[in-house]
Amino acid sequence: MLAPVRAPVLVAAGGTGGHLFPAEALAAALAERGLAVHLATDGRAARFGGAFPEHCVHVVTSATLRGRNPIAVTRTAVTLGLGLLQARRLIGRLQPAAVVGFGGYPTIPPVLAAAWSGVPSLIHDANAVMGRANRLLAPRVMAIATTFPDVVGGRPDLAAKTTITGNPVRPAVLAVAATPYPAAGDRLRLLVVGGSQGARIMADVVPPAIGHLDPALRARLTIVQQAREEDLSRVRDCYAGLPVAAEIAPFFADLPARMAGSHLVISRSGASTVAELAAIGRPSILIPLPHSLDQDQFANAGVLERAGGAIRLEQNMFTPARLAAEIAALEAAPARLATMAAAAQAVARLDAADRLADLVLTVAAQGANK
Repeated sequence: MLAPVRAPVLVAAGGTGGHLFPAEALAAALAERGLAVHLATDGRAARFGGAFPEHCVHVVTSATLRGRNPIAVTRTAVTLGLGLLQARRLIGRLQPAAVVGFGGYPTIPPVLAAAWSGVPSLIHDANAVMGRANRLLAPRVMAIATTFPDVVGGRPDLAAKTTITGNPVRPAVLAVAATPYPAAGDRLRLLVVGGSQGARIMADVVPPAIGHLDPALRARLTIVQQAREEDLSRVRDCYAGLPVAAEIAPFFADLPARMAGSHLVISRSGASTVAELAAIGRPSILIPLPHSLDQDQFANAGVLERAGGAIRLEQNMFTPARLAAEIAALEAAPARLATMAAAAQAVARLDAADRLADLVLTVAAQGANK
């Protein structure tokens, strides 16, 4: 019989919403079971790590490997080595029951330190293609959790310890997941987001696309758009000149509620965005990040596209004229929008956080009984 877990759990995540939001969801599920959760992350987490108490957030030195320049590779290795020493000290102090990595290079020091210290460890990969940091860690952890099937590349050794949990979504997403799709009416509400850090392409393409629309349709629009600080003025000026009702900001803390109130979402296709679109059930036009080595966003968008819940446009096809045509076609077919919303929601796993929490506790208990 496995012993109950009482020690804290350490989650490790890169400092972007795509990594931190699933970690936040797991933390909430573990807290409901009476466990304390600490976060190891990097310095970018201030905007997205607010769900964790300040005394439970630990910044660990890390770096991302970019290119093959020998000097850059050496510098990254030294930085990660320093992070590994910091992580070993942190684990020695916290004595966690388990360490859970959520992807991104900042997860490497804590998860490696756990594996080398004999602390139970596992990783979660949110994407349809496993990321590079998780590929490095996968052979060294006790368990792997994935959002989609066939992520481990047909390796029997990894498949044997893989569980499909889905991608955990934040409590704020679950709170609005049952919101009915908005009925067709006088207004058509668009939400435009570029991932947790914004995307300049949305500022370049969406405002002129709105300008291509028939004035009668444009008058019906209400737009909420995320834009980078450096793009705010030009996006606002463009919409003011049309004119069209629009709210522009670099970040929306209430993004799940904004998504629930939208008829159509135009977005990048990071794993958390795709999971939230499915959980809330909203149709989308998805523009995958084109320069990713793993093409994970292209694969993520494909999941919703195949389900019938999204239109996937490669960035070279994402032009003002093409986007205007897609918006106009969807506006003219409200029944299609509602069908896409239902199709997106059909692929949701609303219990993903609980599934992952179960796996974490099982791994922790198995480690304690060794």
